[in-house]
Amino acid sequence: MVDVMAMLGRYFEGAGLEIVATHGRVVAELALAVGHVASLSPEECTFIQEAAMLHDIGVCRVSAPGIGALGPHPYIMHGILGREILEREGLSQHALVCERHIGVGLTIKDIADQKLPLPPRDMVPRTTAEEIICFADLFFSKKPDRLSHRAPPERVREKLSGFGKDKLQIFDAWMERFGAALQVGG
Repeated sequence: MVDVMAMLGRYFEGAGLEIVATHGRVVAELALAVGHVASLSPEECTFIQEAAMLHDIGVCRVSAPGIGALGPHPYIMHGILGREILEREGLSQHALVCERHIGVGLTIKDIADQKLPLPPRDMVPRTTAEEIICFADLFFSKKPDRLSHRAPPERVREKLSGFGKDKLQIFDAWMERFGAALQVGG
């Protein structure tokens, strides 16, 4: 078992720690509800809980003053920065969740078309656990006054619609597979 709060505490303090920990907790709660509906094993659920709590650890290195993050990098880089951190911590599977959780995943084409400051590689969820955490994350903001508020699926679809039909298709497929947990988890 990973002591996620101790790990987050090594990278965040004050309001930043509270925001990232609270966001991670609500994402983990929904992800675990999905895991239970999907009949995942206890080991898979433990991984999901840990990885969901740590998925935004890279925020400690980005510039997002509204959530207490005063690092030098653009926010879009928090996934790859989190991967670097967790790989150094010896958590290679958790690290992949960090890199692959942005939106419904980023493709090489997305990175090139949007001219994102990211390495040119696919960063899309590949395992069920990665998909579940990515799905759960879509419903929660890190805005301090909205941390525990879960957005309705319609709002998530609306936000994703600006990124193309392919992103909506991924979300809709996840709703088919995981959406029942929205009733259980909420």
